[in-house]
Amino acid sequence: MSIEPGDGHVERFTLLRPLLFTIAYEILGSATESDDVLQESYLRWAEVDLATVNDTKAYLARIVTRQALNALRAQSRRREDYIGPWLPEPLLLDSADASSDVILAESVSMAMLVVLETLSPDERAVFVLREVFGFSHDEIASTLDKSAAAVRQMAHRAREHVQSRRKRFEPVDPKLSAQITARFFAAASSGDVDGLLQLLTDDVTWTADTDGKASAARKPIVGAEKVARVLVGLVRVAGERGRVEPATYNNAPALKLYLGDSFEGIITVEITDGRISNFYAMRNPDKLTGVDIPRTISR
Repeated sequence: MSIEPGDGHVERFTLLRPLLFTIAYEILGSATESDDVLQESYLRWAEVDLATVNDTKAYLARIVTRQALNALRAQSRRREDYIGPWLPEPLLLDSADASSDVILAESVSMAMLVVLETLSPDERAVFVLREVFGFSHDEIASTLDKSAAAVRQMAHRAREHVQSRRKRFEPVDPKLSAQITARFFAAASSGDVDGLLQLLTDDVTWTADTDGKASAARKPIVGAEKVARVLVGLVRVAGERGRVEPATYNNAPALKLYLGDSFEGIITVEITDGRISNFYAMRNPDKLTGVDIPRTISR
């Protein structure tokens, strides 16, 4: 990705926009807030004298990271009154952006984003910038106004934290994902609990984000039998008016839920060793407003 010295503000920003969006999304877990961060970042970038910029990518990444951290801290204050689990917004990717890049695919997976939620804001930024985008400790230190030594310690701590909570990422073959998801839907639709149990890991977890604005469990549900009952119950409640459309979000199989003409949410599925290990159900209408907008990501 080369940027010529004569390129103006718009050209440089546009060229790097997919990367900048990805940084913001991985720090925030929100596509809509990432759009706001990029808009604010561009306004700041437009005031910069380009003659003073030696490395456009590093300079813009610094602006976007700082804006994303400001937004994340504000988001953290709002979460104090949030009802139930908080999940990242599902991300609709423009074509198969991440599929050929294992690191990029893992970095935007729902499972990874959920783990990143357990880091402090600065640790999250350090992990994303270092592990995903390969920025140096010195560059990250400049972004966070910290010493390179402090950033190294933070990077080590964040990496250990993530590795202790995240199993080794194994990309799932799209055909296998489609087969497992189809079998799951058929079993759930027919109320075949035994069929469902064969598709679920023993410690499968169902997590629903509603902020109290939709009917769902307010704590994660763990265990194959319990989750199977939730799934069969969900289908039963939807009845004849309910329907499900297969989709792909965060580079993983997903299901779009409808009740009549009303769009009710997205369930993202995580598959581990050929069985479903996690369901991430986004039912909060405030987090569903931008889910049909395809996003381009890169690193």
